[in-house]
Amino acid sequence: MAGSKILLIDGDPASRTYIASTLQRQGYTVLLTTSGKEGLIAAWRDLPGLILADPVMRDLAGEELAVRLRSDPRTAKVPLVALSSDPTPGRRQSCLEAGFNEYLVKSPQLVPNLTASLAKMLGTRVDNTKPPGLLVAFLSAKGGTGTSSLCANLAMNIAQDHPDTTAVVADLVLPIGSIAAIVGYEGAENLVTIASMPPAETTPEYLWSRLKTAGSWRFRLLPGSPDPEQANQLEGARAVGIISALRTAFGIVVVDLGRSLSRISLPLIEESDLVVMVVGPDASTVSLTKTVWDYLREKGVTADSVYPILNRAVGLEGLTKAEVEEIIGLPMQAAMPHLGGNLSVANNQHLAFSHKFPSDTATIIMRDTAQQIVTSAQDRRAA
Repeated sequence: MAGSKILLIDGDPASRTYIASTLQRQGYTVLLTTSGKEGLIAAWRDLPGLILADPVMRDLAGEELAVRLRSDPRTAKVPLVALSSDPTPGRRQSCLEAGFNEYLVKSPQLVPNLTASLAKMLGTRVDNTKPPGLLVAFLSAKGGTGTSSLCANLAMNIAQDHPDTTAVVADLVLPIGSIAAIVGYEGAENLVTIASMPPAETTPEYLWSRLKTAGSWRFRLLPGSPDPEQANQLEGARAVGIISALRTAFGIVVVDLGRSLSRISLPLIEESDLVVMVVGPDASTVSLTKTVWDYLREKGVTADSVYPILNRAVGLEGLTKAEVEEIIGLPMQAAMPHLGGNLSVANNQHLAFSHKFPSDTATIIMRDTAQQIVTSAQDRRAA
């Protein structure tokens, strides 16, 4: 928001002057340094709300700067944006893996792209006059289908491909959430702490200001319950109210429901612009998915609001896509290949699959699927 303190690390005088003056006109307080080591000193001394850095510096590589900032508790959670003249995918990937939240190329589109990033990371006043954000719910009929991993990875692609809006992921998997562990998020807020507050306090403005970006994953995160006992005390109406506030604050709200059909999940499914149904290829999961789909149809959920994905999370074995479609009675809108050990490697490093393996075929499929999910949700909203 205007008045926030931003640290700019850029060794190029013309670039530094131009970016600083642009930010100052927007009401930001800008601190200037010309080298990586000076930037580290300023970051730890002045504690800015956000750091902008050209990853090409005379004394310190941008990746090393990011690692050192992330390793210090004073700056571990400070949003970090690369402003680079290098448009190559390799440099972009290395910076994101090192800890940068965003990688923006110095181009004619730099100012609008930077303005959008600052709005997401520093916060702006919530516009309560806008239509509610798109609601996309992820659901499975059985555990072990890789729903949470797929939800997190597709949400990252959604957030990355729609920089003009803001995306948040809400982990409503009970009795204990899993997305925080996947993305390496360690924020203080979670579903239980938010739900325990008086409803009048959990306003869209409060959620906007408190929920933070999950590292390089691009989306804000409301982590799930950290404790099964506390999850048992969660009231369904509170969860629905929190999601409603999130839809006022954010442009896209992705909810991970896991394999839960309950008093909490059903109202959200009925309210969703799109339900992403994750299906495993084994016969038992397919049979349970058919049961869930039959139940949802009885509750008024229509086929055009469901986006089934065949996800071979465990291996290549199982039913074919055609067999799955015949049993369930729904066409699979996407099919994710078996990712093998690569997904475990990415999860263990708290990295999105697309960032860890940018050249993998699955990365292309995830990107296309994420775009189709948003388009389908928008089409249903428009209709």
